[in-house]
Amino acid sequence: MINQTWLKTFCTLADVGHFTQTAERLFMTQSGVSQHIKKLEQQLDVMLLIREGKSFSLTEAGSKLHKQGQKLLEATEELTKSVKQDDPLVGVVKLASPGSIGLKLYPQLLEVQQQSPQLIIDYAFAPNARIEADLVTRKIDLGLMTQTSTSAEVVSEKIAIEPLLLVTANNISSVSWQKLLELGFISHPDAAHHARLLLGENFTEFTHIEQFPHKGFSNQIGLILEPVSRGLGFTVLPLHAVNAFHNQSAIRTHPLARPVGEKLYLCHNRTAFMANRSKHIKVQIRDYLTGGKP
Repeated sequence: MINQTWLKTFCTLADVGHFTQTAERLFMTQSGVSQHIKKLEQQLDVMLLIREGKSFSLTEAGSKLHKQGQKLLEATEELTKSVKQDDPLVGVVKLASPGSIGLKLYPQLLEVQQQSPQLIIDYAFAPNARIEADLVTRKIDLGLMTQTSTSAEVVSEKIAIEPLLLVTANNISSVSWQKLLELGFISHPDAAHHARLLLGENFTEFTHIEQFPHKGFSNQIGLILEPVSRGLGFTVLPLHAVNAFHNQSAIRTHPLARPVGEKLYLCHNRTAFMANRSKHIKVQIRDYLTGGKP
């Protein structure tokens, strides 16, 4: 049986690509790292590294061991987690979502934490691609996305639809295509996607946001409506981002003939062990966003 301590040292070295940095990461000496690699090579009776001065490359056997060894280490870690005490109200739950739904959800999860202080919520605001990547690499336990995952390792469960809204300053009583052209567009990281969904459904003239004069950009979800409220342009945002804006009296949302919403998916890694605390938070999220409806 392969010594898992040596295997962990080898896989870490293959990932990091540097003996000194591997030693620092594993709280070892550099000679200790070298000894683990040498013992592993002796145990398997095969050369794993080709040393080239201070650098190295993996042999074919080393590449195979790195790939399969990582899976073995992950499986062992999951097994260890599963047999340990698993209190649903104790420990850290790491999750991420796009900004708009996060503005609504994060305060609610803090209330859950206040009720159970040993349950720690680590919440990140991130785009879909980053959330998917972090789920695949198991950096987070749960993720909310506005599209289904393209990865076979991620399970996506549709739980809600968040309406998209066209927003202007409050002094704009109605909108038309010509009025939007006059106002110009306040952009943000998801602007092209949101505009395509809402404006594309309601204005036959729409093809892309570049049709509108560019009047500003912000990547801070809480500040996107600041220039809009000052009459500098219009934008399209999800409902919860609009509702979270601090100066509601300065903005106006405009109902359109064809309402459009963005689907929300609650996601997790298909093969990762899900601790009871993550299951508990998953239920809290689902109940909160669906009103307790299945």
